[in-house]
Amino acid sequence: MNTLILGSGGREHAFAWRIAQSPLCDKLFVAPGNAGTAQIATNLPIGYNDFEKIAEAVISNNIELVIVGPEEPLVKGIRDYFQSREDLKHILMVGPDSHGAMLEGSKDFSKNFMVKYGIPTAKSATFTKDTLQEGMQYLESQKLPIVLKADGLAAGKGVIIALTLDEAQTTLSEMLVDAKFGDASSKVVIEEFLTGIELSVFVLTDGNSYKILPEAKDYKRIGEGDTGLNTGGMGAVSPVPFANEKFMQAVENDVIIPTIEGLKKEGIKYNGFIFIGLMNHEGEPQVIEYNARMGDPETEVVLPRIESDILALMIATAKGELHEVDFVVSKQHAVTTVVVAGGYPGDYKKGDVIVGYDSVKDATIFHAGTKLDGDLVVTNGGRVMVLTGMSNTLERAIQKSQKAAQDVLFEGKYYRKDIGLDVLRY
Repeated sequence: MNTLILGSGGREHAFAWRIAQSPLCDKLFVAPGNAGTAQIATNLPIGYNDFEKIAEAVISNNIELVIVGPEEPLVKGIRDYFQSREDLKHILMVGPDSHGAMLEGSKDFSKNFMVKYGIPTAKSATFTKDTLQEGMQYLESQKLPIVLKADGLAAGKGVIIALTLDEAQTTLSEMLVDAKFGDASSKVVIEEFLTGIELSVFVLTDGNSYKILPEAKDYKRIGEGDTGLNTGGMGAVSPVPFANEKFMQAVENDVIIPTIEGLKKEGIKYNGFIFIGLMNHEGEPQVIEYNARMGDPETEVVLPRIESDILALMIATAKGELHEVDFVVSKQHAVTTVVVAGGYPGDYKKGDVIVGYDSVKDATIFHAGTKLDGDLVVTNGGRVMVLTGMSNTLERAIQKSQKAAQDVLFEGKYYRKDIGLDVLRY
């Protein structure tokens, strides 16, 4: 099958890497891709939000299946666009329509959905510029710290944890009045702060049946010991030891099944991934947020642990036949470390030559922010490469991933040296 993956990060390279191994794969394309996907697929110089150019590429390359990596084209309605065109509606796609993608595209929508279908989550209230004063009063009645979330997509930056009432009220005003996150913060969800350990649970669904993929724990902050600014993710670990059989049974019964059933009741034919950000709060799962796609860098530990043919899973999902395919997960541990450009998540330089990656033998390299400059691989983003080690023991998987991160070299390189150590101690 001729397949197109939309996106340019480590997540998309991981999908390309697994799909290229499938006997069902004929031609593989990635748009726009990176230096890593260029080694195993044909990169197309098309932005993933350029629906018309994507459509042209699908027709001219006889592409039969489209896998959507990032959230933005889903929220903007790429599936709806394909369904609206007679010449494209037969194309198979993994990724929900714009209505389903509202699970991620609107925090207010997803909180209302959770409340409506009895899915455990922190209590919250939503405010706009017109109800700013009510928002200020609401903050006065809440416990601290408190969480403020921009309603829309804000590139992972729209969540603020305020430690004082003054900080919370200032932040609310900045988000609603000063449009701190643009249109994304025209509505703000104020949510109680939950304590516990976070983890990510991933579900693949064709709208009726579903498969629960390996869970993962990621590391969001730039500094070791989870300090400093939030990032897109500095590393990830799978499996997660506290996600034992009892906890995961509660996740399935209290979160996954009501979510799938709720989508059906809303008339949403959801096809694709549901990424559930959870808090293990006093032994019980609480949903922090939904995402309408796979996580990054979690994909780089989840996909290596799936032993089944990924392309067969994608085709079955797109056709509504997911219940018919095998699904086998490795018992091995996977750990990934993200190597980032100096200055990230703030301002950083692009175009630095990357060396040393060809000496990595004991880990899998996923390119994230890279591109080809002639024969050279150069940096082209904040998160540059993602290095995944696998082993029968967590300790050895950590060592493999960290050694690979050490071997990759470019000017200003930085990575966290504590990925997985908290899980090792758990």
